[in-house]
Amino acid sequence: MQYRNGQRLPLEGLTARLSVNPRARRLSIRIDARAGEAVLIAPSERKLADVVAFARTKASWMRERLAERPHGTPLEPGATIDLFGKPTRLTATGGAGAARLTEDADGPLITSGGEGEAYARRVENLFKRVARETLQTRTDVHLRTLGQDAGRGPVKMSIADPKSRWGSCSPHNRSIRYSWRVIMAPPAVIDYLAAHEVAHLVHADHSPAYWAVVQRLIGDHRPHRKWLRENGPALHAVGR
Repeated sequence: MQYRNGQRLPLEGLTARLSVNPRARRLSIRIDARAGEAVLIAPSERKLADVVAFARTKASWMRERLAERPHGTPLEPGATIDLFGKPTRLTATGGAGAARLTEDADGPLITSGGEGEAYARRVENLFKRVARETLQTRTDVHLRTLGQDAGRGPVKMSIADPKSRWGSCSPHNRSIRYSWRVIMAPPAVIDYLAAHEVAHLVHADHSPAYWAVVQRLIGDHRPHRKWLRENGPALHAVGR
């Protein structure tokens, strides 16, 4: 059978995606918890058949890792979702009112009208509004800190819901896109993401010079990167 880069195929009761990475030094398997599939990596298309054969010997391991992935928390009344790292309860108000963030004696609370998908959509829209306000503020702070080092002209910021990435920066048109889901993380992690993307206006790569800019903005960035690696899959699973 002829395999190709990007192909998905059933493999021993699970889904596997083939990936060619010319920089890879060996055959390897990565578990994509967000997509719910195994990624089989080979240095060339010629080696894809070898990595498929290798993966068949690791089927039990792959199934175990995929079973460990976080299950999505639905956006529905009675659920508890983190906001700024704090557990926030979701409740229904009846009617069709927009979601609102309030607080009572037990802590943060989101109330919203709507039922089913309409309720979930209202709550997600609230998270997106909070994310836009917060990330715009932190983006502006870091831009002021860097001054002319970050270039001239306004920066266009947008909020999206990518399946895996937390943010992206396009220096050529001075645009930054963030995942709204990071608003569920602690404030320091949110600020790290803003610093991470703003720093790309200075260096488009992830070179030592780039990380020096990030450190200039927020200090030691390693704990925040670690937090996203460990907790990110759970945030991407919310509402899915």
